[in-house]
Amino acid sequence: MNKTSYYAPHGGLPPQSQIMTGRAMFTEAFAVIPKGVMSDIVTSYLPGWEKTRLWVIARPLSGFAETFSQYIMEVSPGGGSKTPESDPQAEGVIFVVEGSMTLTLAGKKHEMEEGGYAFIPPSSSWQVENNTAKPVRFHWIRKAYEKAEGIAVPEAFVVNEKDVAPIAMPDTGGKWATTRFTDPSDLRHDMHVNIVTFEPGGVIPFEETHVMEHGLYVLEGKAVYKLNTQWVEVEAGDFMWLRAFCPQACYAGGPGKFRYLLYKDVNRHMKLPR
Repeated sequence: MNKTSYYAPHGGLPPQSQIMTGRAMFTEAFAVIPKGVMSDIVTSYLPGWEKTRLWVIARPLSGFAETFSQYIMEVSPGGGSKTPESDPQAEGVIFVVEGSMTLTLAGKKHEMEEGGYAFIPPSSSWQVENNTAKPVRFHWIRKAYEKAEGIAVPEAFVVNEKDVAPIAMPDTGGKWATTRFTDPSDLRHDMHVNIVTFEPGGVIPFEETHVMEHGLYVLEGKAVYKLNTQWVEVEAGDFMWLRAFCPQACYAGGPGKFRYLLYKDVNRHMKLPR
């Protein structure tokens, strides 16, 4: 697989001359956060992290997407954290989109560069360091792990996307493929974070309507996405946030590949009200 460029925000502010009307949307079924919204003034900071800022692009909201949070982290040279996660029940996935860093996980150091992917089980001991001369930017997806009786908690792993072969969806002629970092039948995992790739002309040929919540960050390219009842143009750097049962479809018109990082909750009973 050839080296892929992933879009990462750099902040800044638009000029005073720019019109304010853009593509941002928040509806009862979905949200679209365009790349132009990720400016300096919407960044946040976290306890335990040094020389680090982040864009929070998803958080649990009652009645909307309730299972996960997603950050785009920006760690400057010399920055990082020895105590990154404050919640012992939280599992996480890290995906590096720009730069490189050192992830220490259960005492073992991993040098992660663009395309690097790490699964971090709950109650893990881990640290992040940026020992390079440039900022590193990565996605950090967090979910409260749901234990299931008789099923073990999955172990940590670190890979790179370029070493994982995409799997073509059936009957698509290779136009639609998914890079899976865990086996869908592995019931230890209660979330999947995959990469979906469409070749020019590829489509989701029906309106997917299902119980899984989604976060979709566009890594590369552009497409039109059907969200509930609207067709929305999206491009690299945009984020789509979908609640359960939001209808969705896609048409990737090209000229290049359309790729996104996809979160979904899986493999557990639906929680019932008490």
